[in-house]
Formats: sequence, C-alpha cells, structure tokens
Amino acid sequence: MAEFPKHTRVLIIGGGVVGCSVAYHLAHQGWSDVVLVERKQLTSGTTWHAAGLIAQLRATMNMTRLAKYSQELYGRLEEETGMATGFRRNGSLSVALSEHRMEEFLRNASMAKAHGVEVNVLNVQQCADMYPYLNVDGVVGGLHIPLDGQGDPSNIAMALARGARNKGVQIFENTVVEAIHVDNGRATGARTDKGEISAEIVVNCAGMWGHEVGQMAGVNVPLHACEHFYILTEAVKGLPGNLPVLRVPDECAYYKEDAGKILLGAFEPVSKPWGMDGISKDFCFDQLPEDFDHFQPILEQAVERMPLLESAGIHTFFNGPESFTPDDRYLLGPSPEVENFFVAAGFNSVGIQSAGGAGKAIAEWIVEGEPPFDLWDVDIRRMEPFQGNRTYLKNRVTETLGLLYADHFPHRQYETARHIRHTPLHEKMAERGACFGETAGWERPHWFVPADDLAKGVAPQYQYGWKRQNWFAYAEAEHRAVRETAGAFDLSTFGKFLIEGRDAVDVLQHICGNDIDVEPGRIVYTQWLNARGGIEADLTVTRLARDRFMVMTGAATVTRDFSWLKRHIPEDARCIAVNVTSSEAVLAVMGPNARRILQKVTPADLSHEAFPFATARTIDMGMVTVRAHRITYVGELGWELYVSADMARHVFDVVMAAGEGEGLRLAGMQVLDSCRMEKGFRHFGHDITDEDHVLEAGLGFAVKTEKPDGRYGPFIGREAVVARKQAGLQKRLLSFKLVDPEPLLFHGEPIMRDGVISGYLTSGNYGHFLGAAVGLGYVPVRDGESLSQMLASTYEIEVAGKLCRAEVSAKPLYDPKSEKVRS
Repeated sequence: MAEFPKHTRVLIIGGGVVGCSVAYHLAHQGWSDVVLVERKQLTSGTTWHAAGLIAQLRATMNMTRLAKYSQELYGRLEEETGMATGFRRNGSLSVALSEHRMEEFLRNASMAKAHGVEVNVLNVQQCADMYPYLNVDGVVGGLHIPLDGQGDPSNIAMALARGARNKGVQIFENTVVEAIHVDNGRATGARTDKGEISAEIVVNCAGMWGHEVGQMAGVNVPLHACEHFYILTEAVKGLPGNLPVLRVPDECAYYKEDAGKILLGAFEPVSKPWGMDGISKDFCFDQLPEDFDHFQPILEQAVERMPLLESAGIHTFFNGPESFTPDDRYLLGPSPEVENFFVAAGFNSVGIQSAGGAGKAIAEWIVEGEPPFDLWDVDIRRMEPFQGNRTYLKNRVTETLGLLYADHFPHRQYETARHIRHTPLHEKMAERGACFGETAGWERPHWFVPADDLAKGVAPQYQYGWKRQNWFAYAEAEHRAVRETAGAFDLSTFGKFLIEGRDAVDVLQHICGNDIDVEPGRIVYTQWLNARGGIEADLTVTRLARDRFMVMTGAATVTRDFSWLKRHIPEDARCIAVNVTSSEAVLAVMGPNARRILQKVTPADLSHEAFPFATARTIDMGMVTVRAHRITYVGELGWELYVSADMARHVFDVVMAAGEGEGLRLAGMQVLDSCRMEKGFRHFGHDITDEDHVLEAGLGFAVKTEKPDGRYGPFIGREAVVARKQAGLQKRLLSFKLVDPEPLLFHGEPIMRDGVISGYLTSGNYGHFLGAAVGLGYVPVRDGESLSQMLASTYEIEVAGKLCRAEVSAKPLYDPKSEKVRS
C-alpha cells in the first residue's frame, strides 16, 4: 500500500458514491493531487444498499441538469474504466390514484418540456399495457419518462473510484479522520489514524457521518439518518428485464425489477430516525433490525397493487440507514463558517441519481472558485445554525423522508419541528387569525382569517390543492386592502446587518453595484454581483451615518448574504459587520392611506416633500422612537417601521388603533408576493440568481458603472456589466398576465413564443388587482431583434398541458411609472 501522504491539494472525507464522484471530477479537471479517505471500505455506509434509481426530472432546471448529467456519465463509465455499472434505461412509470396527483403529473409534464426531458402522459389503459403486472383499480392516469434509468450503486461508485485513480487520485480505505484543522478561519488539513495531512481544501462527503465531520471543523451540516426499508422477492418466473421502474406515490411505494426479482421500497409518511446517539465506529455494510410491523401497511397495499407479490416469496427484508436534511434537499457547496471547507452530503435517497452531477458541480466550484450555475436549491448556505440541533433534526426528518412521495402541493408547509423562531409580533398576529408558514425557522403570517370567520370556528390552516385553496378569498381581500386602503405586514424576519467603521463605505462600494456613497438617511437598492455579473444578493443599504450602514435582506438568505459580506471585507479594512436580525422588529404599513394612518401617531412630517421616497428617519411614534424607512416591496406608498424588539408590541397597537376607520388590514406573505408580482419586483432564488446577469434581469438602473473606484478597486462584476452592455443582452426577464382569469401559475410553467418553447416562468402568483394570474420569466433574445419586436410575438403559458394565452410586458404590469410609490 502507498505511504500515507503528508500533504494534498484536496482532501475528500468519505468514500461513498458522492465522494468518489468528487474525486473523479477533480481528476478530470486536471487536479490529480487529491486524497480520498474512507473510514472503512468504499460504499460501506449507504451507497451499497441504495436502490439505484436514476431519474432525470427534478424540481428545477439546474437540478434536472445535474440528474441528466449523472445518467450520461454512468452510461459511459464502463467504456472508460472497464467496470460495469449496470446502468440501463428502462424508463419509469408513475401512476396517480387521485385527481390531485394527476394534476401534479400534468404540471410536471409541462415543466419537463421546458427542461428538455422526454415525457408521455398516459391514460389508465396505457398504464396497464406498459406494466402488465399492475392492478389499475383506482388509477387515474400516469406519467412515463422513457429515458429514466437504473444501475448498480456499488459498481457505479467503484467505477468512479477507478476513474479517479487512473488520473492520479490516491484513495485510502480504513482511514479514520480524528480531527479537522482550522487556522484563521480556513480549513488546513486533518489528523487521521494514519497521521497528519495538510490540505488546501477539505471536502466533507461523509454521508450520514457528515454532521459529525462538520462539527470537527465548526461547520453546521444539518442531516440525520433515517431507517429506509425495502423487500426483495424470490425470483419471479418470466419477469421481463426491461420493466420500467414503477412508482405509486399515493401508496408511498416504488417497484424495480432487479435480476428477475421485484424490489419493493417505500417512503412512508412517518419515518423512523436512527442514530440519535451517534453511529457506531464499527458500522460497515451493516443492516438495521427488521421492523415488519412498520413496513406491513406498505406491503399490504403493494400486494393489492401488484398481485404477483402474493405468491412471490420474500428473499430479503432490508432495513438500512440513509441521511435526510430538514428540507429534503441535499447540501452542497462551500461552508459559510470556514473557508476552503466544502460539503456534499445529505442526499435524501436520491444520492445515486445526483452523485454524478453533484460531484461535477463541486469539482468545478473548487477549481473555478464559483459554481458552474445557480445551485441555490441545494446550497448549504440556506441552512440556519439552529438546524444542526440533533433534537430538531430527529423531529424534522420523521417528515422529510415521506415528503419524497407526498403530494407536492403549492405552498405546502412542514408540520414537524415548528414554532422555534417567533418575531416580537407573533402573538399579536396569532390573536388576529394568522396562518403561519415557515422560512428559515421563522414563523411568518401567510394569511389571516377575518374576525367574523374566526368567531364561526374557521381555523387558520392550509387546505391544500392545485386549484384555489381555502385562503384564496382571504388573500384577495388583503391584496385589495393594500391596493385601495392600507395593509400592515410583519416583516421582522428581514435580515439586518450593521456595518460600521472608517472603511465601511469603501468596503460597500466594492461589494455593491449601486453607489452607496450617499447622504446619511438615504436608502439604496442594490445587488451584490459576482465576477460574471450574476446576482449574489438583492437588498437595500441604508446609510445611517458617515461610518454606519444597515443592510436589509430576505429571511431565507441571511446566512448566505452575511457569509458573502464577511468574506469580502479585506483583512486590513477598518470595518466590522454584525448580524442584528433579531434585535429589531419591522412593521410595514403600505397602501394609499398609509401616510394618513401614520401621521396620526407621529409628530414628524410625513409629506412627500419632507420625507421623500428611499429615505430613512428616526421619528417618534406613540411613546417610543422608530426608524422609519420609506421603501416598498408591494408597489405602494408606505413605510417600514424598524423598532427595538422590546417595544414592538406598543408600536403595533398604536398603528392598528390609528388604522381603525382607514381600511387598515393585516396582510401576510402570500399577499406580499402577489403584490410584488403585479409590480414586477424580483425575488432572489426564483427570478434572480448568481447565474442571471443583472442587466438581463432588468436591474441595470441599480448598477452604476460610472461610480469612481474606491480604495478596494471597482465594484465586483463591473467588467462583466460593461462587457454585456457592449455585446447586448442574450435574454430578458419579462412579465406575463394570462388572458383567462381562471388558471393559476406557480413557477416552472413553459413559456411558448410563437408556438415554440422559449423558457419557463421563474415565479408566478395571482394578480388579484389585475384580475388574472401573473408570472415572470426569461425569454432568449433573437439575433438583432429589438425589445419592441420581442414584445410583438404571440405568447402562451402551458399550464398542466393546456396552452393559455398571455399578455407580455417589459415594464411592471401594475403602476409602470411608480406614481403610487412616489405619491
């Protein structure tokens, strides 16, 4: 065996399929100075017992792109390495047992077209013809994806490992990492039972040990193991080897032909967390104890659905652990806590289909210093510190395993591990009929049941479906209040960063695309760009004093944005940044009557002349002082009131009392979103991401290429902005409104331009004031065409397989000149 090295460029911890994929792709990127260490044997944790399902279609374009790449890779590995992977494209068939599920399938089929995945919608007879062993009682229809595949997980991992070794990667099995070294905030190597090894970059691919390995470095890796069950039958005489994978999500089950046998697996609604007290150091190709009682309800339904199981003997009853995350999406990318420490773990039972693409993405991220494309869906920086708590994880993963096959209704909320983070106004909102949803652990009002309905016993709870849900009328009333009188929002969950110091303005001028060197009291809307001109953050900066600034950002991006900020403060800068999110509550009052309402409770002059748009002032309100920001995310006259958390309830009571007789109504996040959609305001993670150029997103007005270079040079991304201006736009973000007022838009629906798919909606909602569903989406610019030519085309949006004619605009559909905002 080779001598264990003292140094490596990249140290990979974990020898499952993901770790082997990272090693393979780094080597194929030309980085051969890579060491992979595995505590026992390659694949001995979770990979060896995975089912090996390799689907293509995922929830977003880029997740689908990664899954499709995995298939392509596994299909050519045997030729490259000489090792069989067992990969074959038998396709998949998913059947629906309810109209709700069929609607989901139809929407998925539409989305698949935009993502370049071949799909076929089947009727009941076609499902029966395709899978003759299927009992179609209760089946409504199905979805067939011809190029979905399956493979041998262990052989795939071993082929990746051989491909990595062939390029110079060193792999050491039976090597335990005992500590990870961090110096001055950077990972520098590890101590193993074979000795010390220094490394420029450390990658945590430790699977269900990922949480523990992260803790060694002071990095939060929120994942927890669950028991995952399947049975393998005895050989079934005459069973074809080309059967598609069968999924019956309404019965939580999947069926796979496996060497003449049937493998039946499940993702049950209430799972069994495992390893709460840690995982044995001796764990290696281990199985967990059988729990037939837990699996029996699945098996009983399966025998009805596939009658041949009644006579086929059970060869193996298997129970093995797999790791799950709080939101059912895996963890990828550089950690926010420690530089040069990357994570690729927590794959939620989709590790085999994801490993090829995820390994490629991490390798390119390491080599190039930035992700190959937007990976926010799985970016580890979406996780909050508390989510690494083991008790929280144990409670949450009882639900997340089953969500793989649950109905994926729009606006569906997690039910477990809730009510952890409350704003200072939480009880006030609850008393007034708030239905809460969760973002980053925060309980936020989504919509309100009016007092009259509360008195009748109407509960503020979601009733899910693909059509108008039970809260639709309530949201319409809230939306109209914002547009016609006034609405009050609890926006306390905004991220708030206080930036101070002599060099604060120079630091922000370097990070921000807009000009931050303004007079104290001014609010600046800006983006933080990367070197490609992509959008890393979308936020506002308020100058409080010559050397003090406040950054406001979205609740979901606090960890990401604060990490970006801290890592771009030069070491020699006299500048500090502090996350003060929880110190202040924010009550927003928005609408035509906002000025009149607030003027009742403050002696400050709120006239447009005295308090213009995009300014902030400290004013008296009731018996306290607040910092009032005249800014809006709903497209109306209004103020956000920032108040110390301990005095927030007083301000709320004062404002609500002033609003009596003025039409002031509490409004939730659903209406915040529907109003911003009408106004065409962008939402980070949907409409704008780190791969979307700021000019193509229509935000060029917030980028000042002419501002003078500061102490730390031009702002990040300036060259890319100038270059795109000169070269011209490749796509444009446009607003759409359906002509038919009935259909609903969410996101992912294909955009048809002159009858050809030309993109998909990045976000959608119902425009209650406009009277129809509205959406935003990018459309490619044809060579040499003008904006007017682009808008002259005929546009349709495909909704669940049906084409819906749409009006299109490059300007906001509501108040395009922002006259209401500046009134």
